[in-house]
Amino acid sequence: MTTESTAATHRRAAGTTQPATADRPRRRYAKRLPPEQRRAQLLDAAFAVLSRVELHELSMEAVAQEAGVAKPVLYTVFSTRAELVAALLERERERALDQVAQTLPADLLGADPVTAASATVAAFVGVTLENPTRWRLILTTPASAPDEYREALHTSRTGIIEQAEVLVRMGTALDPRWAAMDSGLLARSLLTVAEMLGRMAVSDPDDYPRERLEEFVHSVVQLLAGSPPT
Repeated sequence: MTTESTAATHRRAAGTTQPATADRPRRRYAKRLPPEQRRAQLLDAAFAVLSRVELHELSMEAVAQEAGVAKPVLYTVFSTRAELVAALLERERERALDQVAQTLPADLLGADPVTAASATVAAFVGVTLENPTRWRLILTTPASAPDEYREALHTSRTGIIEQAEVLVRMGTALDPRWAAMDSGLLARSLLTVAEMLGRMAVSDPDDYPRERLEEFVHSVVQLLAGSPPT
């Protein structure tokens, strides 16, 4: 009898027979990625989870499972849940700002100010509907969101109002219907209306479809400009 056979016989006699290596479940290992790609993958996974749960329900386990990695991989990039949440919220805030910038006209030369204003608000509602998860984080700020995120949102909103004021002043110079308008109040009013409609769009899209909101926007802007609704 060979030494190998003798060892196997002794293991069986001692009740220590080990299963064949081929029968053992293999541990799943995440594919190696460069740090920035891994970070983006994990943030994308967290964002996907948030499409199904509220922010306070977001867990590291769910994110790791969504990304198809073990939790230690997740913790090598984000050492805490708070760090992951902060990074995700900041990324989505920046992306939202880019979307808003695309809805604002560069100038109003050759355009009807009323039409331009209503089209801008309608475009804003459109981007919220294209990505409701992102805009839910922006327009219905979760109670669990960190203070730094709330302060960043406030700063972003102030910048948007300043851009809107510039456009409103252009409108008052081009159209006598806007001449008596307080540009600061009008800019804030339009932004408030846009935010309200955006919240309605992402919270209850069945009751507030895009067509209904766009029609309302056009009527409100006409009234603000002193024109009868059409």
